[in-house]
This record gives sequence, structure tokens and C-alpha cells, in this order.
Amino acid sequence: MNKKVKILINYFLGPLLFIILSWTLYRQIINRPNVGTQWQQIKSSWIDARLWLVVFLMLVNWGIEARKWQKLVQHVQPFSFYRAFKSVLSGCSITMLTPNRIGEYGGRILYVDDGNRIKAISLTIVGSISQLLVTMIMGCAGLMLLKYFSQTASGVTTILPPFWQTVITSLSIALTVLLLLFYVRLGWLVRTMEKIPALDRIVRHIAILDEFNNMQLLQILSLSFVRYVVFVLQYLLLLRVMDVEIAAGLAFWLLTIFYLVMAVAPTFAFIELPVRLSASWAIFQFYTGNQTGVSAAALGIWIINLVIPAIIGSLLILSIKIVKER
Repeated sequence: MNKKVKILINYFLGPLLFIILSWTLYRQIINRPNVGTQWQQIKSSWIDARLWLVVFLMLVNWGIEARKWQKLVQHVQPFSFYRAFKSVLSGCSITMLTPNRIGEYGGRILYVDDGNRIKAISLTIVGSISQLLVTMIMGCAGLMLLKYFSQTASGVTTILPPFWQTVITSLSIALTVLLLLFYVRLGWLVRTMEKIPALDRIVRHIAILDEFNNMQLLQILSLSFVRYVVFVLQYLLLLRVMDVEIAAGLAFWLLTIFYLVMAVAPTFAFIELPVRLSASWAIFQFYTGNQTGVSAAALGIWIINLVIPAIIGSLLILSIKIVKER
């Protein structure tokens, strides 16, 4: 790579990313209707200890993700927890500018040695699949529970006609099963691809996936589940802070459906807020009239769990050299 291009990438890409991210986030927040009311409700809750517990759990949330990434990337090189933590925050900053957060790997691999970066991309996919799988499993459980077993929580099932409820539930379960099979058979998939000469170049980069045994995959999946519980707990706490009075058990299963919707809805993370607010109210409106509280909770979770880590990650990118200048 030309030396001038390397200098441009190293010293201008980070600041440019920070400026673009900050501007798009500002415009997205400031253009929301009733954002002033929602923000005032968040500000009035600053003295509530539960709000600060949500902020603390944000560190736990990303700490679990960092531990998961550390365990994954150690298959290609030694990696400290501190480095993994910075890595996932940097990935969070770039993913805010890509559809459905597919750019996550772009920030994470900046902390991986040059010779291992392509291999590390396949490792990020393993981590993402494990988190998506947990979200799909819990979301399907929430759909089934509210549709077939709950007598007091049938409101959300009236959003769609019965036929489409069945179709969506069945498709969600089918996709979850397929994703689970794909996840537990990663090694088999690599070995199958090795038999196809045309895929030899791809296989060289993903062969690392064949090293994962079922116990290691289960450990990664377990970390993803614990992280899922943490960010659901954050949302439950913030709903309470915003005076949204819904029984904790019911709110938990409603949130599993909400996160399922957010996982499959096509969107860019940096313009995700309108989708997030609309989806949360569409699900919760049958159980509370406090639309401002529901929207404030959705806004607060978005800021705490995504915006703050993304801004920190963009600042971290300023301090590293993306490509070597030699």
C-alpha cells in the first residue's frame, strides 16, 4: 500500500469516523418528536440509583462481550481482556455506521495482528451467531408463551391476524433451528467446503473454525446468554425508572419479542432509533398507557448501551495505527 495512503488511513480515518458518528447520532436524537419530553424524563431520573445500576450493567454487558471475544481470538493469538475490551468498543463504533451491525468486525480486527486479521473475521462471525442464536431462541419462547400459554398477555398477539401470527412464529422457530444446526456443525461445514477445490481460498481463511469443539461452542453460547440476561435486566430496570408499571415476568417476555424484532429488522444502527421506539411501543402499548415512559426507556437503553460505547470506541480508534507504515 502506498505510504501516503497509509498515513491518510492512520491519521484521518479515526477523526473522520468520530465526526460522522457524532453528527449522525446528534441529528437522529434532535429530530425525534417529543425528544425533549423523553430527555427531561431521563434527566429527572438521574438521582435514581436504578439508573446508575443500568449504567454499571453496561460495563458488565460489554465486559462479557469482551471476554467472549478474548476466548475466540485466542485461537489465533494471545489476547488480554483489556485489549479485548477496547477491541469490542471500537467494533461498536464502526458497526453504528453499517446495516444490521455487520461492520462490527471492522473495529475489532484493528487490535489483531496483521497476519491474523482475516482469520479473526471468521471468529467475529462465530460470536455474532451465538448472540443471534440466543436472541432467536428467547424470542421464539416469548412468542410461543404469549400466543399459546398466557391468558393475561394476549394483547401483543392481536398486532397481526392469526394466520400471519402462525406464519411468523413458525418461520422464527425454523430459522432458529437452522441457525442452531449451523452453529454446532461449524467444523463439519469447513471440512465439507475443503472438498470443493473452487472454495480453497476461502477455506484457508476459515479453517480456524474447525478447531472449535462442542464444549467451546457451548461456552461461547453461555456467555452470549448471560449477556442477553444482562441487557434484558437493564431494560427492565429502566422501564421501572420511567414509571412503566408492567409485571416483571410479562415485561421480560415482551422484551424477548422486542429484541427478536430488532435482530431481524433490516436497519442501520445509526438510524435505528425510530425503529427501536416504534417497535417498543407497538409491543408494550397493550399493557401500559405510558408511551412517554416506554419511549424514554428505549431512548435511554440506546444511549447507554450503544451510543456511549460507540463514542468511546471511536475515540479509541484515534489512538491506534490501522495499517503499518513500513
